[in-house]
Amino acid sequence: MTLRSLQDLADVREALKRAQREAAEREARAREEEARRLREKNLFSTNVGRVQPVAPSGRRHARPTPPSPEPRQRERDEENALRESLSDEFDPVTLLETDDQLSYRRPEIGIDVLRKLRRGGWAIQGEVDLHGLRRDAARERLTAFVHDAVHAGLRCVRVVHGKGNGSPGREPVLKGKVRSWLIQKADVLAFVQARGDEGGHGAVIVLLRALR
Repeated sequence: MTLRSLQDLADVREALKRAQREAAEREARAREEEARRLREKNLFSTNVGRVQPVAPSGRRHARPTPPSPEPRQRERDEENALRESLSDEFDPVTLLETDDQLSYRRPEIGIDVLRKLRRGGWAIQGEVDLHGLRRDAARERLTAFVHDAVHAGLRCVRVVHGKGNGSPGREPVLKGKVRSWLIQKADVLAFVQARGDEGGHGAVIVLLRALR
């Protein structure tokens, strides 16, 4: 670098001084930052004082056993399987008792149980009304109702399917379907047509198995 005047020399000196000041400022900031990190590192010991590590006791802390997960998905799968297993093509006539009310009982259920059910020997503990529903909706509601009733410990329930007064030809559309669906369910032990004060030929009284 060629200096051509005293002014150039002065400018060089000023630039050197400025560079030295900047270097000194950077060094001072670095020292402050290092001091700050050191203070933070020693903050705990500065405030608390000297500590002594706890000697190992040799004891093991057992983690509590987590509860078993509820088989929600399996229950839903079982419900879906039960719903799909109810066939509309099933003919229940051969399984119905040959009386004027077309009652039903499983082979292991005695005739005296059917008579008691017909006479109202069991108190009705629950009811589902399928009247006015379409076939698929009625089947799904009946399946869910029976499932929930059994798990709630109900033994005697009423299923209302309607008398067919508003149907074409005044024939009860769901009457035969409901009997067919009930016969296909393992939870149903027997059923009879309801007495006049319980719905008459528009409903059935159903005896359910006891949940073990």
